[in-house]
Amino acid sequence: MSYVMGVRGDEKTVEPEIPPGLIDALTDALQEEEAPFLSHLEGSLSLEWLPTKESRLGLTRFECDHHELYRRKRLNAPPGEIVIALNPILSEDEALFRHTLAHELLHAVGLLDHDDVHSEIVRRIAPPPKMRDSPVLMRLRGEVLSKMPEGQWICGKCGYSWERRRVTRPDRCPKCASRFESK
Repeated sequence: MSYVMGVRGDEKTVEPEIPPGLIDALTDALQEEEAPFLSHLEGSLSLEWLPTKESRLGLTRFECDHHELYRRKRLNAPPGEIVIALNPILSEDEALFRHTLAHELLHAVGLLDHDDVHSEIVRRIAPPPKMRDSPVLMRLRGEVLSKMPEGQWICGKCGYSWERRRVTRPDRCPKCASRFESK
């Protein structure tokens, strides 16, 4: 993972940097009509960290509103200044950093919608880490689970209870294997 020294306010920070090969992989995966801003990326893109308490992993900010952005996309005009801001917790997880940055770079080159094309390209050039391989995802899952009202699951059929380790509802009871019905 690459970082560049910078200054934010009074404190020194290490700013994020695009990992080697990511832009090339992105260019290879895209068609020109899909990514009208790709050729303008070099002179107009900057990266920065989001504030520490931010809940989003990343965001892409353009200098103009969405109406003007779609107009520039249609006319194949330059997008203006683009800022990709990433959550500082990504510095603890290289695979998640790369995946999130690839996602935001797709927005920066003109794939503005979260559709199947967007998801497929991100998955191909920077696959998301598995939960077990990502300390950041495991920590975020723990934070979400701690805020959920139910701390355990109870099978409505056999009465077996077990500790909640996932956000989504289970399909089956681990003891009786019947379809899960909560009590």
